[in-house]
Amino acid sequence: MNRAPWWRPWWRRVATPVLDLLFPPRCLACGAEVAQAGHLCGACVGRLHLITPPFCRRCALPFASRAAAGPDMTCTACEHNPPPWREARAAMMYDETARSLILPLKYADRTENVALLARYMAMAASDIMTGESLFMPVPLHRLRLFGRRYNQAALLARALAGLAGAAALCDGLERTRATRPLEGLGRSQRQHLMHGAITVRPGVVPALAGQHVIVVDDVMTTGATLAACAVPLLAAGAARVDVLAAARASGQHAPQ
Repeated sequence: MNRAPWWRPWWRRVATPVLDLLFPPRCLACGAEVAQAGHLCGACVGRLHLITPPFCRRCALPFASRAAAGPDMTCTACEHNPPPWREARAAMMYDETARSLILPLKYADRTENVALLARYMAMAASDIMTGESLFMPVPLHRLRLFGRRYNQAALLARALAGLAGAAALCDGLERTRATRPLEGLGRSQRQHLMHGAITVRPGVVPALAGQHVIVVDDVMTTGATLAACAVPLLAAGAARVDVLAAARASGQHAPQ
């Protein structure tokens, strides 16, 4: 068994307080000083709108009350137009505090936000995540990936797989054509734009047979992008597909 060098715990005990003195840990959302790096201050924790029961199990939108959820915990929209996946979970509503965590990760290289978001996502999806789950991120088109240099959904998928003791397959899905930004588009427009835009890479099809796949994204709005992932995964032989997002937008104008 590989053991950590004997000096590493001693080095960390000495270095951490020194670094904290020179560079005080900051809240990931607002920048206020915090006791421990990688966390939120009390005020920002209080402003987080975490999604807790009751919520629709198919789209993760909260219900106003348990009575409104009905016996199946499914909203009217999902009853009339069921999504292709089985269960959906999201950690928080996409409000100002959530944006202060997600947008810097997405556009400003704030990859240190991944660990915090993944912890909240894992709590939200504790009833569907197992060590046998296969985490797959929503893919970026190669042109967008070149400009952004990393896929934030892939970073979240890897972090979640680590928390679950499971595997992540970050290159299993491919966005075969570039699509315009979905911000400002309605449900039907998003569905039309995303139809057929994402496929399963042929080389990974054998690995999907009988698998429980969890598709990971940063923000879920109408679900058009996640549906474009779930449909080909099921067609390729996945036994079950669930979706998991860091945040759930209540309207139709959040970025995708």
